[in-house]
Amino acid sequence: MKFSLYPPFAGIALVVLAGALGAEPATNPDAPAPPPELEAVLPLDELRLFVEVFDRIRTAYVEPVDDAQLLQEAIRGMLSGLDPHSTFLDAEQFEALETGTSGEFGGIGIEIGLEDGFIKIISPMDDTPAMRAGVQPGDLILKIDQQPTKGMGLAEAVDLLRGEVGSRVTLTLLREGTDQPLDVVLERAAIKVPSIKAEVLEPGFGYLRIAQFQTRTAKDLATELHKLGEAAELRGLVLDLRNNPGGLLRSAVEVTDLFLDQGLIVYTDGRLPESKLRYQASPETAVPDLPLVVLINGGSASAAEIVAGALQDHRRALLVGTRSFGKGSVQTVLPLTEDRAVKLTTALYFTPSGRSIQAQGIDPDIQVRRAEIKPLQDEPGSYRESDLSGHLENGAAGKTRTPVAAAAISDYQLQEALNLLKGIAVFNRPRTTGE
Repeated sequence: MKFSLYPPFAGIALVVLAGALGAEPATNPDAPAPPPELEAVLPLDELRLFVEVFDRIRTAYVEPVDDAQLLQEAIRGMLSGLDPHSTFLDAEQFEALETGTSGEFGGIGIEIGLEDGFIKIISPMDDTPAMRAGVQPGDLILKIDQQPTKGMGLAEAVDLLRGEVGSRVTLTLLREGTDQPLDVVLERAAIKVPSIKAEVLEPGFGYLRIAQFQTRTAKDLATELHKLGEAAELRGLVLDLRNNPGGLLRSAVEVTDLFLDQGLIVYTDGRLPESKLRYQASPETAVPDLPLVVLINGGSASAAEIVAGALQDHRRALLVGTRSFGKGSVQTVLPLTEDRAVKLTTALYFTPSGRSIQAQGIDPDIQVRRAEIKPLQDEPGSYRESDLSGHLENGAAGKTRTPVAAAAISDYQLQEALNLLKGIAVFNRPRTTGE
């Protein structure tokens, strides 16, 4: 609704604001009453209350406050009260958002959110100061350089976390399962987040990690898939989405499309007509039949959950790990001026089967928690048939099946994913019969 359609309200608004600025009283008994339909649409009593509070702050606060700053903070408060992801972006934050989606920015390398008034780490990013210092998903930031974060907005926290390359910042963290805060000193760096990491775990078994969904993620992933296929005939692939904080919705759709040749990938639903979108897979796909295991955990959020949910619904991949973060909302950046904008939650997204991920997350098909596994030696004194005196020889020597070599992987969840892929590969290979 535009104010220009209701001239009486425009007059009332000017009178109210003028009272706040001291030019006229906040109320005017001679002013015409607003039309009944306007009273039902806009809470005029609350608007008058806002102006009254604004005026009290300007005249009674212990220090002078700039009017423009006060109004801007009021806007921030209005948005922060909606949900943890809606916010006002000033010029610096607007630029930082655009830089972040391109894959290069400054800081310590963490994705953060809000929980119970505290700053919560969604995930540390690969090869960043935060990752190297052992920061974990779910850690609560109690203080930043001894400044308490209780009640602090995300924008303010980001400002404190960023700084000159080489400078240091101290985070006071509270980790789940502990009752003693932990101080971690991090040295800020120029964060360049490579979207894709690829390697061969064992002959025939590839590994692809997506750290964040950026503009070129799908193209880079297709390139790395091609390289892995050239290096060896792939029998299985692990797609690692752990600690992936998300990123661009379009990028998540394009990545999922690499593994699907038909069907719905994701759909969004909101109040605006343009927020009701459906994304379908195209017939072309990079690896339509390759066995696929997807790793997820509590740091897998947003776009990462779109990919995991779609592949799970289409039974295209087995999900291994722990429940994902549960961010199922879509934020739209709405420019206000050339250098300021509002990031507003405008829709929820749903998996192909209609599941909402919001505050629920994606449950893996096989739950595997982080763990440290140490191999045990064979029991002393153990024997096999071949150790017995006078045992019969094997008449079919040379026809034994050679086991697949075990990879030396310290990552337990990844090791289990690889073992699962091996099992699928063994189960799917052609049957052999005796002669």
